[in-house]
Amino acid sequence: MFSKLVQRRTLSALYCNLNAQMSSAGVAATQKPVEEPLNSEYIYDREAKYGAHNYHPLPVALEKGEGVYVWDVEGRRYFDFLSAYSAVNQGHCHPKIINALKTQAEKLSLTSRAFYNDVLGEYEEYITKLFNYNKVLPMNTGVEGGETACKLARKWAYTVKGVPKYRAQIIFAAGNFWGRTMSAISSSTDPSSYEGFGPFMPGFKIIPYNDLPALERALQDPNVAAFMVEPIQGEAGVVVPDEGYLTGVRQMCTAHNVLFIADEVQTGLARTGKMLAVDHENVRPDILILGKALSGGTYPVSAVLCDNEVMMTIKPGEHGSTYGGNPVACRVAMAALEVIEEENLAENARLMGDLLRAELMKTPNDIITHVRGKGLLNAIVVKQSQECDAWKMCLRLRDNGLLAKPTHGDIIRLAPPLTIKEDEIRECIEIIHKTILSF
Repeated sequence: MFSKLVQRRTLSALYCNLNAQMSSAGVAATQKPVEEPLNSEYIYDREAKYGAHNYHPLPVALEKGEGVYVWDVEGRRYFDFLSAYSAVNQGHCHPKIINALKTQAEKLSLTSRAFYNDVLGEYEEYITKLFNYNKVLPMNTGVEGGETACKLARKWAYTVKGVPKYRAQIIFAAGNFWGRTMSAISSSTDPSSYEGFGPFMPGFKIIPYNDLPALERALQDPNVAAFMVEPIQGEAGVVVPDEGYLTGVRQMCTAHNVLFIADEVQTGLARTGKMLAVDHENVRPDILILGKALSGGTYPVSAVLCDNEVMMTIKPGEHGSTYGGNPVACRVAMAALEVIEEENLAENARLMGDLLRAELMKTPNDIITHVRGKGLLNAIVVKQSQECDAWKMCLRLRDNGLLAKPTHGDIIRLAPPLTIKEDEIRECIEIIHKTILSF
């Protein structure tokens, strides 16, 4: 009797213990594992492990942006003095643009151009009237805008100007940068862009930038279709041409029946203190390329604008894009352009840019050899030494709360969102001065 009682109690205890274990396991199975907060080093390592190594980012891992500020995953706040290469002219996460994005995305995002949609025509009317062109061809990225402009120029040359088939030439300025497609690198003078990727696109010719006599000589070729140029060269280090250069380009292109293509992907949309950089000399290109800030940094949107004589040379099926002109892009672009006008960002860029350059010119010239720019597209040239170069200076700027990025080794671009206020720009000037003097 006693042994049976002990046996029953032992079995009961085992049963209770098993139930407890199963219950505990069930709770553990339904609970989500506790995730460790992300840190910068983890983010760097993950990208290095799984991503292509086609960029060399400044070591800072961002997770939030608002206006002129960005925050890293550890919560440190920085002034953004790159603005995603001028894509966030309107400031990070501008509420009007974000609201346009959300509202349209919840209604209709994409139809392709196989069908009409109710937003594209509204956007086309808005942007063509704003920039005073007959037509717009919507694309997604800046480099697609450049490709589109080149195709339009060639088609116009054959169908309107009368250039013999496949003999059309397009002229580019040395130091240009408009992307890294095969066409874009075929016009590049930067070995890091083109080396190892040939053979290259035929029909491209390169002349010096800011050199009107060189352009005049190149235009003697009757097969020239177009001259494509940045009004200010951005990636080359914010190279500002002489006053009158754009006026001369316009006059020469008109005289030789050649299309003037203005690549305003980075310089346009109020960045230089005018809506377009060409507005500083009151010239009108035959083809205008826009991108980057056309969406306020929220969505890939680009546009090519020109008049009917050029645009109508391309027929159905000859050019297009699945996402080009999608409803979300159109709503976002209209909102982004409205913000520029409503908040008078071009004038603010002019005023804040003048202040920034005036203060930067007071820095010691044994460290900063040159300050240049227009509006809020600016650059400083760093005198290279063993202790100081542009990369090291950007790292120290980061440590002091300001993010910028070098280009071509000794140049640092300084291009904050155009919403920056005077007290903020003065705080940034103090950071830059402090950083320079620390060397």
